[in-house]
Amino acid sequence: MAFNRKPRGNKSEFEETLLDIARVTRVVAGGKRLSFRATLVIGNKSKHQVGVGISKGKDVAQAIQKASNKAKKNLIIVPIINETIPHEVKAKYKAARVIISPAKKGRGVRAGGAARTVLKLANVPNANAKILSSSSNAINNARVTILALSKLKGFISKEKSKEEKLMNKKTTNK
Repeated sequence: MAFNRKPRGNKSEFEETLLDIARVTRVVAGGKRLSFRATLVIGNKSKHQVGVGISKGKDVAQAIQKASNKAKKNLIIVPIINETIPHEVKAKYKAARVIISPAKKGRGVRAGGAARTVLKLANVPNANAKILSSSSNAINNARVTILALSKLKGFISKEKSKEEKLMNKKTTNK
């Protein structure tokens, strides 16, 4: 179950979708400590960036804010060629397995659950995705989809692109 969220207050370049919110408890000597866990997928559709963040907080708003910050730190850039992904890719993360393949122009995103949410926020116009495992865990399914997208040829992580820019500046200054 995914909930689309509008940015609070300030205009953000990212679109957010709340994948999962759960109340979790920790048993301590004095009783139970209550907290909330939020799983958030963010995407910048104009730059084909997407990221998943999972975090806990004392209340729901704090958990969502922390998850948003984590997702921004773990952004990946998805390569798009001819309005689809460059090639078929498979990935496995814990018990979750996924296969993502290119689709013809005009087909749209054919995927279910967390894989659909991740592909939509990455602004992939046409792709087929199938979650092969029997796992219905939205967190692991989102993480395996991110892992599969990062295996694409031409993939650039946010850190890698920053490093390349720094290297180019250093070579041009000499």
